[in-house]
Amino acid sequence: MPVALVTGGSAGLGRALVHSLADDGWTVVTDARDPEALAAAVRGLDAVVPVAGDVADPAHRQALTREVEWLGRLDLLVHNASTLGPLPLRPLRDVTERQLLDTWRTNAAAPAALTAQLLPRLTASAGTLVAITSDAAVEHYETWGAYAAGKAALEHLTLTTAAEEGVRAYVVDPGDLRTRMHQDAFPGEDISDRPEPESVVPALRALLAAAPPSGRYRAADYADRAGDLAGASR
Repeated sequence: MPVALVTGGSAGLGRALVHSLADDGWTVVTDARDPEALAAAVRGLDAVVPVAGDVADPAHRQALTREVEWLGRLDLLVHNASTLGPLPLRPLRDVTERQLLDTWRTNAAAPAALTAQLLPRLTASAGTLVAITSDAAVEHYETWGAYAAGKAALEHLTLTTAAEEGVRAYVVDPGDLRTRMHQDAFPGEDISDRPEPESVVPALRALLAAAPPSGRYRAADYADRAGDLAGASR
């Protein structure tokens, strides 16, 4: 039975991916900062191991690593947990050094540290490393600087790990989604025109199935392949 670790599994894309993998017979370790939200998100999924905590906390990363070690393998590591930084979003001149560091710790340093801890299991299983990124990592949007810089760092760290370790790694831009985080970025605005997170999961799974070379990918580019795979499975 393949094993995945997906951070940030209580809501949004993380929750949708956890459900998709579990439905396909994977064992999934997942986490979130809110224990109640995490428990509700994985209720009824027998093959999911919830571990409440903050990925920026070294003790929590050790707890995740222990669960993976107990399972004995790691076929997929997905860094999905992230933070927008201080809210409401603001120009960089109004972001303090502490706020920058806290944002980057969650969005870049913590995923890099967790990857390093899990590399032996990931490489032993010929597994895949995935970092969920954003177009903000390569564009320059007003008030998104702290978040965007963290995502840019995450991309570089992930693909440098691929170059150094020989592990297959993808940074994946899922596009704008109808999530709580996206709503937090646009308080009071109607974001109902954004697609639901579940709509992106087939494209992400299609990317994983296609196993292209390590690199940066957009989920939208694999939407057609997702349809082909769904048709082939019927």
